Amino acid sequence: MGGQGIARREALRFIGIASAAAAFPGFSQWAFACSHQSTPSLTDAARQPYKPLFFSAEQFRLIEHIAEMIIPADNTPGAKEAGVAEFIDFMVANRVAVNARSEIRSTSDAIRQGEAAQTRFVSGIEWINAHSKSQCGHWFLDCSAEQQKSLLEQLAYKAKFKPTTEAGRDFFQMMRDYTVVGYYTTKIGLESLGYPGLRTAWPKMPGCSHPDDPEHAHLPKPNEETAAAFKIAN
Repeated sequence: MGGQGIARREALRFIGIASAAAAFPGFSQWAFACSHQSTPSLTDAARQPYKPLFFSAEQFRLIEHIAEMIIPADNTPGAKEAGVAEFIDFMVANRVAVNARSEIRSTSDAIRQGEAAQTRFVSGIEWINAHSKSQCGHWFLDCSAEQQKSLLEQLAYKAKFKPTTEAGRDFFQMMRDYTVVGYYTTKIGLESLGYPGLRTAWPKMPGCSHPDDPEHAHLPKPNEETAAAFKIAN
């Protein structure tokens, strides 16, 4: 499922969406591009495996595998190395909707969309396994690489759509949205865009000025004027 690139201007909007996950300390691989550290401080040996918040272990493996099929490793690392499945699990668990084609207009609207995403992910995983079992005789992860590719292509490309696969196409489109946002908000994803400015600007990218207080628990409360300005800005 290669070719899931984005326009550079879209990266800014995706960064805004993914910033919701930036402070979560439980990620093993996924790292938000603008977090306090651009490179995790733990070594690969010391880093703890990610513990899914929403998906079961088997569901998480499926999400990770499909994300890697959507953005595979080629000349650049793919979705698995970027930890995209961790991002998806965190966002779904916290009811953060990711939709590349619609705007969220209110908090209640965002919550409704996030809750709907939870339902759609669970039913989508069940659908793709049932469809895979029907078509190939195995759950999706137990199919051959060619069978998996064929099954997803029927959901990804209009020319290959088949009747009665609407639910699967909806799941795949949602998977693609979350995967693209999760990937292109990491340093790995941004560098894969090939934007020359990233190579020179990245080391100078301004981070939080309070790295010793990532939750900002000790910052003074804003005065009324600052609070009003923040409210207007948002």
